Amino acid sequence: MRKAILLLPPWSRDRIYSPEAIAEISRLVALTDCGDSVGDLDALKPVLADAEIIITGWGMMTLDAGFLLAAPNLEAVIYGAGSVRYFLTDAFWERGILLTSAWAANAVPVVEYTLAAITFGLRRALQAAALTRRAGTFKVPPDVRGLYGAKVGVIGAGMVGAGVLGRLKAYDVETYCCDPYLCEDRALKLGTAPMGLDEMFLTCDVVTVHAASIPATEHMISGRHLRSMKDGAVFINTARGRIVREDEMIEVLQEGRIFAFIDVTDPEPPAAGNALYTLPNVFLTPHIAGALGQDLRRNGAYVLDELRRFLEGRDAHYPITKDMMEWMA
Repeated sequence: MRKAILLLPPWSRDRIYSPEAIAEISRLVALTDCGDSVGDLDALKPVLADAEIIITGWGMMTLDAGFLLAAPNLEAVIYGAGSVRYFLTDAFWERGILLTSAWAANAVPVVEYTLAAITFGLRRALQAAALTRRAGTFKVPPDVRGLYGAKVGVIGAGMVGAGVLGRLKAYDVETYCCDPYLCEDRALKLGTAPMGLDEMFLTCDVVTVHAASIPATEHMISGRHLRSMKDGAVFINTARGRIVREDEMIEVLQEGRIFAFIDVTDPEPPAAGNALYTLPNVFLTPHIAGALGQDLRRNGAYVLDELRRFLEGRDAHYPITKDMMEWMA
């Protein structure tokens, strides 16, 4: 039986892996739970010496040269969360160890949140609720757009962006995608059409951001883009706050012409007194679009599937390579 270690803090383990998932993993491999030793390389060395597989998640320790020297038999790292940047080093890539991530699982709730934001935004549901509460009777905003025939622009065709586009096929909307890596064949499969960033903000009723947060996308969206949006348009950001010039975004939102669903800011949370807390045309949430609660158990299910595939000698569903680091968050 292959030897594996569970290497993540207990708070992270209990969020991602259900007792049933842990039991199934233990049935497949000889599993040692090292949660109490995360960060203590000396304490880990006896188990690392024989470990072939690491099963982990948020709170993973850095895979540097010292760690890898202590794990000469390591063949696979299966990560039950999204971004892996924070624990990787050049030494890891030099070893040729398989790395997989549950980033696809984490994308599912973001897609669901985005679809809800598109629907509520174009129906002015939140504004209707606020008007009704204040009036003590039913009130409908005068500028309800509705979804039929709406133009929805998606920035980024990664796991989340592609998921949004795929789900929107069932809606009576036109979709457009801005992504430098999107080829015509893939756009056709996604049921969308490529569109430049400037044109997207100028013409779409909804623009939703799903680009990776990398140097090339930092402050990519400016006040100029947001100010070019038509009256009543909806802006959604569930990606990362630093993709947007936040001060310029707030200036535009203070004009009250457009609506925004903001789940990410830069920094997080915004400083006390930030206008995002009080603007009536802004729906501000505390970075909850990703997996929370029971959604996190989907990540554990993805890990279990990847473990089975590895043990059976099959290709991983969601492998991560060094080249992918250029565009992944």
